[in-house]
Amino acid sequence: MSSQTTEGHTQATAGRSLLDDCVHCGFCLPVCPTYQSWGEEMDSPRGRIDLMRGLAEGKIAWSPKVAAHFDRCLGCMACVTACPSGVKYDQLIEHTRADLERQDLRSPQDRLQRELIFALFPHPARLRLMAAGLWLYQKSGLQRLARASGLWRHLPARLSRMEALLPDVSARNVAARLPRRVAARGQRRARVALLAGCVQRVFFPEVNEATLAVLAAEGCEVIVPEGQGCCGALSIHAGREQEAMELARQTIRIFEEDPVDAILVNAAGCGSNLKDYGRLFAQDPEWAGRAAAFSARARDVSEFLAGLSPAAVRHPLRRRVAYHDACHLAHAQRVRAEPRRLLASIPGLELVEIPDGDQCCGSAGIYNLVEPESSEEIGERKVDNVLAAGADLLASANPGCTLQIQKILRARGRDLPAAHPIEILAASISGREV
Repeated sequence: MSSQTTEGHTQATAGRSLLDDCVHCGFCLPVCPTYQSWGEEMDSPRGRIDLMRGLAEGKIAWSPKVAAHFDRCLGCMACVTACPSGVKYDQLIEHTRADLERQDLRSPQDRLQRELIFALFPHPARLRLMAAGLWLYQKSGLQRLARASGLWRHLPARLSRMEALLPDVSARNVAARLPRRVAARGQRRARVALLAGCVQRVFFPEVNEATLAVLAAEGCEVIVPEGQGCCGALSIHAGREQEAMELARQTIRIFEEDPVDAILVNAAGCGSNLKDYGRLFAQDPEWAGRAAAFSARARDVSEFLAGLSPAAVRHPLRRRVAYHDACHLAHAQRVRAEPRRLLASIPGLELVEIPDGDQCCGSAGIYNLVEPESSEEIGERKVDNVLAAGADLLASANPGCTLQIQKILRARGRDLPAAHPIEILAASISGREV
């Protein structure tokens, strides 16, 4: 049996055995964004598990209609947090999507869009080329002209909504590079490695720069391994199992070269994937030990810093900050208190909660690209709640969330700046505004 068949069979078998954990209590229904949107049982976790069971038992067959219910799931994992029975819905939807990808059910348009997405987003070098093109598009005035003329309204909805997500791009996005090593300031307290990310390093280089600055100020030597690419998060969450596993192997190989105390990540989706490598490779004799060792060292940067006593002086920031819980940080990694603790350590900063803050913003990896209508409806609810918090700054620990929320705010003509919690902390340590 080939390695491809073995991995797929192992995970599908595991997925079927997990189905029996669901007792149909319904606690997942009120926290599921798509069930909130439509009130449709088959678009809730409980309903999707029924579909999975029907497929596993041969009572129903794969069809475009069945596939659509799984595609409409955000994978936000709010149901995992809410479930009193400990149903591993995250694993179930991952296995099911891998099975779905082996079917021939998608329209040619859908297949083409997904292939384009995965030919681009997991490749930082290609993203830089795209950023250069976007910089010219914006700098030349073409974007302003296209939007003012209403041109985008006449193009397919998926394409127009992708354009609306674009952040402001500068030459910095194209040229920014990270150093190989950053020395600790003062006595070294730890030696860590940083995962630079894909979208993060190209479209949010300031987040990585702030991460390096804060870690150095807190006495950490930081290694940024050369040659690192995508960790596989987008791929595994979209059911592209083999692609995700190969990207994971490459990541493990590269980060094994430097002995460090922890492997840090500042993007929520990437972090949940890194911590899951041990499970993903549990049945692979060659990689199980290496993957488990990697995952044992993986930490979100806020999680790691919250475990250190502060060494750098915090200067006051007079800001009212609303902290947005990224789903793959709060639900998948169960990291909630740590970023709040870091922000609360800043003198003068008022931290406020977003009403119904556990709800997804609708970004969800590639969800806002492939399910734009649903994503928009969910995002509108999130932005209503963000604005209700009355903050003058939004703290968001995932690049996709930031892009999604900012897009909807722009469409409403509202201006609420956003920053990663690590950027806010970096501003406080350096004594500047954010």
